[in-house]
Amino acid sequence: MREIVFVLPALALLAGTASAQTDWHPGSGHPTLKLWPSGAPGPDTANGPEHLLTGPKYHDMANRPVMRLANVKAPTITFYAAPAAHNSGAAVVVFPGGAYRYLAIDLEGTEVCAWLNSIGVNCVLLKYRVPNTGPYPKSVEALQDAQRAMGLVREHAEAWQIDSERIGVIGFSAGAYLAAALSTHFEERMYPAVDAADQFSCRPNFEMVIYPGYLSISEKNFEFNPAISVTADVPPTFLVQAEDDPVHVENVIKYFMKLKEAGVAAELHVYAQGGHGYGLRRTNLPITGWPTLADTWLHTTGVLRH
Repeated sequence: MREIVFVLPALALLAGTASAQTDWHPGSGHPTLKLWPSGAPGPDTANGPEHLLTGPKYHDMANRPVMRLANVKAPTITFYAAPAAHNSGAAVVVFPGGAYRYLAIDLEGTEVCAWLNSIGVNCVLLKYRVPNTGPYPKSVEALQDAQRAMGLVREHAEAWQIDSERIGVIGFSAGAYLAAALSTHFEERMYPAVDAADQFSCRPNFEMVIYPGYLSISEKNFEFNPAISVTADVPPTFLVQAEDDPVHVENVIKYFMKLKEAGVAAELHVYAQGGHGYGLRRTNLPITGWPTLADTWLHTTGVLRH
């Protein structure tokens, strides 16, 4: 039986301020699994112990600090169950962003889980390896972690009371690219099989791609990234980005067009303003209402059935 570690209280589901902490923990009562029981494959790119980045150069979002977790070399998944009273049985694996240098672990991690739980969706937060572990194919470590995480979630579907045919992914920024990479690279694992979890499919049943990077190449006139090979087998996709995003709105536009050409069901939302890195924190800009649109899309596609 796989070891499950219950992390002791240290952080609420909606994470506290980075300035008051030097490390991060998932919170009380949430089962956490090591992704790689005998150590992660590939090189160790961490240049020190896991820690939170703090200081004036790390900007806030919506007048609140962002917890940026650096030097992750022992990746995990943490399960946040939806309340029993309105648990839909669906689940989403969350990929925080951070340019593959760190993870915005609250803004694009625990806060996302809180929202998913509020709409009846179980959440699995992936703490994947950083720094310098992506984008694929520059390196494969983050994609290895994503593939392994999806297999582990399916292996634990019965124990966690989730429907193995309604397990999706959501990613933000670099994590959004990781969601697209996983959704187009699921037929073959990027690592030698470890155990029974790797016999389960790592294809998501749906994906939500929020202000992605790396999907188009600005240096090549925004050519679509050929590492993301879109076929008809890509799962239904929800896309959001702002036209004024400094990471470039072409990322979602080019991806949407590739999905359309392949016959994949996709829904695209482009807003005039919003910038980058807002997560689910509400501001006066309409784009920060995107979770309501995503909730509707989850019902429209049948992921949520009540």
